[in-house]
Amino acid sequence: MSVYTVVNQAELEAFLADFDQGSLVAFEGISAGIENTNYFVDTTTGRFVLTIFEHHDFDELPYFLDIMAFMAEHKIPTAHPKPTLNGSYLKELKGKPAALVERLTGSGVDHPTQTQCEVMAENLAKFHLAGQEYDQFRANDRDLHWMKNTFQEIKTFLPEDETALIESEIHYQNNIDWSQLPSSVIHADLFCDNALFNGDELSGIIDLYYACNSTMLYDLAVMVNDWCRLPDLSLSQEKIQAVLQAYQAVRQLTEQEHQSWQAALRMGALRFFLSRLKDKHMPREGEMTQIKDPNVFKNLLISHRN
Repeated sequence: MSVYTVVNQAELEAFLADFDQGSLVAFEGISAGIENTNYFVDTTTGRFVLTIFEHHDFDELPYFLDIMAFMAEHKIPTAHPKPTLNGSYLKELKGKPAALVERLTGSGVDHPTQTQCEVMAENLAKFHLAGQEYDQFRANDRDLHWMKNTFQEIKTFLPEDETALIESEIHYQNNIDWSQLPSSVIHADLFCDNALFNGDELSGIIDLYYACNSTMLYDLAVMVNDWCRLPDLSLSQEKIQAVLQAYQAVRQLTEQEHQSWQAALRMGALRFFLSRLKDKHMPREGEMTQIKDPNVFKNLLISHRN
């Protein structure tokens, strides 16, 4: 959620004219996150988030926006997109696709409690079960193939220890058969800052723009790698057990998923280690940007491997 595309008041007023959501009162850029341009937008009828998509084209985006609407309509807390006057969730702004979605209450959690971890796990399981009924399909564009290509792009920037670590982990993951594990729609980026809480109540799952059809276990591992992480970058075994128990109260893991759990944790760590390394060494220009520390996932990957 950075600002790469700057919008002025007149441009935003013209954009909002195609929505039945009142007139513009105020707006401000959002600096948290790293992929798309986001603004908070206040109108005479309510509060919204405007997203301008920096990497996806018009043909790709209905999958994500329809998922948000689908999940909201299945009682899973997600931000419902707002339609234009002709019923579309997408509209062009500054030559790029853009969407207006409801702004949910609550805030992200920097240091989730065990109860918040359990609530998130329970809702992730509900998200996965509902997603099995979703009739659109999108492959994971941050899969192992992407990881291999990204590694080749940034390899010349990396010290020997990181190069050796990534080469070794890619070799390991290459020998895991993920196709045999249960799949559904997954969030694929369910970090603490992509969920909103009011106390211990989950008020929203946000930023579904990496959502895809893939392995549910991997999605759970991505969540655990962030939500159960301690200040020393190790994982809290107590929180992990609480998450697994809460998730399985809704969807029981298969025996094969139990056997693949460590591989999933490693895959999740590798994916975000590589994406953060790319952001660090090949940054994109933006007015307000946030580059996150790749060493968090370097250390976590090493810990999982050990």
